[in-house]
Amino acid sequence: MPDKKKILLVEDHPIFRLGLAELINQEEDLSAFGKARDVDQAIVEIETMAPDLIIADISLQDSDGIDLVKYVKLHHRQIPVLVLSMHDEYLYAQRALAAGARGYIMKQEAMESVVTAIHHVLEGKIYLNEKVKEHILSTMSSPQEAREKTPIDRLADRELQVFKMIGRGFSSREIAERLFLSIKTIGTYRERIKEKLNLKHANELVRCAVHFEKTGQISTRQS
Repeated sequence: MPDKKKILLVEDHPIFRLGLAELINQEEDLSAFGKARDVDQAIVEIETMAPDLIIADISLQDSDGIDLVKYVKLHHRQIPVLVLSMHDEYLYAQRALAAGARGYIMKQEAMESVVTAIHHVLEGKIYLNEKVKEHILSTMSSPQEAREKTPIDRLADRELQVFKMIGRGFSSREIAERLFLSIKTIGTYRERIKEKLNLKHANELVRCAVHFEKTGQISTRQS
């Protein structure tokens, strides 16, 4: 029997995490572990357990999976990260890959494809479904000036993170505490987000953020 590859699951929904672990543990060469619900807990697990691969949800409890991907790339480059998300693959897949992820899989397809994705990434390859591959290649082959960006695409990673936290109901002070930033810095991010999404008032920003968090769609003044 070959040594089992240790898979760290970073997911804040216990039922989904347990189901994923059970599926992975059915494989003779894989072993799922970890109860990390956020980036801080994940870092502790990484440092103590030295996993062979990490599966991380983009939306974590009080934190962001993209931050974890960047941490791993900086401090544990040898550990590949497979990003799991229920969000628009066109918006998040490229951000995840740019941050250092080795694959991206939608939660809707996770139970069917996660084992294949794990083996693919452990072999040193990048895993994306065909639809995402086609979209990324199409984007790369288009002239820079011909690439149309949606309003949400204009947000930098940190701006998108703040925007999502606003949609979850966090105040500027709470966001600042969770991201270890000053309230003034969060205020600057809010102003940048309003400008990029063409929103005039704070109430518009909150409504737009809540709508995005619920639907994954952006609704702004822009045509």
